[in-house]
Parts: sequence; C-alpha cells; structure tokens
Amino acid sequence: MPRTSLKWLPALVVPAVIVAGVIAVPLQAGASVDLPDKSPEQILLMVHDSTVTSFSGAVEQTSDVGLPSLNLGSGMSDSMSKSMSDTAATGAESDAAASTAVASALELLTGSHKARVYIDGASKARVQVLDRMAERDLIVNGRDAWSYDSKTNEVSHLAIPADVQASMQEKASALNSLAPADLSTPAQVAERLLADIDPSTTVSVGKDGSVAGRTAYELVLTPRAGDTLVESVTIAVDSETGLPLKVTVAAVGQEAPAFDLAFSSLDLTAPSADRFAFTPPSGATVSEIPVPTAADIEKMKTESATPEFSGERPIVTGTGWNSVVEIAASSVPAEFAASPLVTQLTTEVTGGRALSTSLVNVFLAADGRVFVGSVPLERLQAAAAVQ
Repeated sequence: MPRTSLKWLPALVVPAVIVAGVIAVPLQAGASVDLPDKSPEQILLMVHDSTVTSFSGAVEQTSDVGLPSLNLGSGMSDSMSKSMSDTAATGAESDAAASTAVASALELLTGSHKARVYIDGASKARVQVLDRMAERDLIVNGRDAWSYDSKTNEVSHLAIPADVQASMQEKASALNSLAPADLSTPAQVAERLLADIDPSTTVSVGKDGSVAGRTAYELVLTPRAGDTLVESVTIAVDSETGLPLKVTVAAVGQEAPAFDLAFSSLDLTAPSADRFAFTPPSGATVSEIPVPTAADIEKMKTESATPEFSGERPIVTGTGWNSVVEIAASSVPAEFAASPLVTQLTTEVTGGRALSTSLVNVFLAADGRVFVGSVPLERLQAAAAVQ
C-alpha cells in the first residue's frame, strides 16, 4: 500500500475491490474449445510458474458500475508522473493533487479504454493509452522513464538510479514498479487477485475458451459470504504459458460485467527495441522528476512490508469479500473531502455522504471518517454508528 495518505486513500476508494479479491462472465465467444482437464490447483500453479517476460498486444478495459462517464484523460498524465516520482515525494499535497488522485482511481470504473502494451523483461515497458484524438504514453527503457500526454504536449522524465533499477528487477517488472493502477495488464490484476485468495473464496474451474486467439482455462473465484456486492471473479489463463489473458468482475444482480480487462490481441515474441525509444516531440514541455535519495530508495523497497501513513492506520473489520475498511479522520486530507470531484460523485445520505457503485461503496461520515467495502451501504453506515 502506498506511503502517503493521498496515494493510498484513492486506492482504497475504488480499486479496493481489486485488492480485496474481486472480478465472471464467459470467455470470448468462438469455436468450441476442449482442453485437457486440470484442477484449480494445477491452473494456479500454471500462473505461478509462468515464465512469460516479453510480449506485446492490445488491451481493452470496460467498466459498468453505475458511475457517470467522466472526462478524466488529462488527469492520467499527472497520475503517471506522480507514480514515477512516488519515491521522491516528500512535501504536502495540494487540492489539485487530491482531485488528480481521485480522478486516477475513478478512471478504472468509468467508460472504456484501449491501450497497446509492450513488455521486454524487467527493464523495458511501454503502455500507449489511446484517448479520443489523443494518446498518453508511459515508457521505461533501462534507466530512463518517460510519461507523455499528446493533448497537453507535456513530458515528464525520470533518470532511474542504479539502485532503483535493481529494485525493479527484484519486482520483476518495470511496469509493476512505476505504472499507476490504471495502467494494468490482465496479468498484473490477476496477480493481485490471486495473492489474496483465502478461505472466504471458493476456487473452481469454468468452461474452456479462447481469448485473443489463444486457448484458455477459466479460473472462477466465488465469495463464500453472502453479504458482498461481488458475484464472482473469472480469470482466463493461457493454456500453454499460464499467462492471465482476461479478468472480469461480475456484480450481484447485474447482468453486464462490472469490470472487464482483456487482451484483444497478443504476440509472445519480444517487441522491437525501437518500441522503447522516446524523444520528446518538438515544442513539448519537459519536466525532470527529482532523482530519489538513498533513503527514498530504501523506503520504496520496504513500503509493501512496512507501509507509512500520515495518521492512524486503517482498521479492517470482517474478513475476505465482506470486510470493511475504516480510515480515521486524522488520516483523511481536508482537501480530499473538499474536492469538487468528490462532491460531484457523492450523494447526501444519513450520517454523511456516499459514493455507491455496483462493486464498492464508500461512506464519508460527517465526522471525517471514511468507510470502504464491497458491501451494502447500510453496513458501512452501521459500522460508523457503533464506533
């Protein structure tokens, strides 16, 4: 979990669903597929043992969780830059930064998005997000990392220190190390989901199918608890390589997928080296991101094991799919609640304001506390009342 409050708060507000273990619909339609039978354990082992480190392809993500489609494109560029400078960030965040962070989190749950992804080992990655009449890029090439927004013609550059590059090697992917959550591939999302499997989840095998022209097993995660907004999770796993190809969220009582992220095309050969070359366009505004200090690097290496918070640590009640996260008022930046975007997306309810989706509910209590969970809003209000 990221270090500063403005970084981990939006991550709980919307993608908490992903972190808790959510995402089921049939695989891509096509010719009948009949693969050799495998148990859930065998498919999980395939994913764990997958050795795919180089590939390219097109990725499509769609969301239908009951939120209005928002124009968040320009916010993503700021998100990319902020993710690249996470290890160097030390000062207080502004109101604008708060809105940017919230917008970045909501990007996952509004509308549809297309991207091209190029990966070659742990030190080369490129993601091209295709917006209407614009393009946003994140490029990591050895010790250089760039983000570019064609709409604003703004470029951010980070010269990656050797120690940080070594850490990226340890994390196995430059994209995992530097890209924000809204630039995930199906494999990255599946990795987060599978890491959180616990006794609250039933794991089974669905129907064989195909994704991006490749045959795939269907791994289905179903909540045992009834008090959750999540119907089930399906992960399509490549039958030859174990690479996750598709992740889909189904919400209780909703026929259409709430969240779907899948490869529409995939090439498992190493991308051409020129895919990772980047030169700022003529006239672009280029910003250099401060190089992290040795102390920043050490924090980055240990942040997942020893997260830091600006206030009290979040309190988690319940377990698994129906758990509720309570964030203390002292840990919620004042500019978050005052953000126009937050005000726009929430409605007044008993005891405060709420952001309700088909997968996640967020309750902003009048006393400043924030409650998040893949549970009915009434449960969040009850949790706030008994404190």
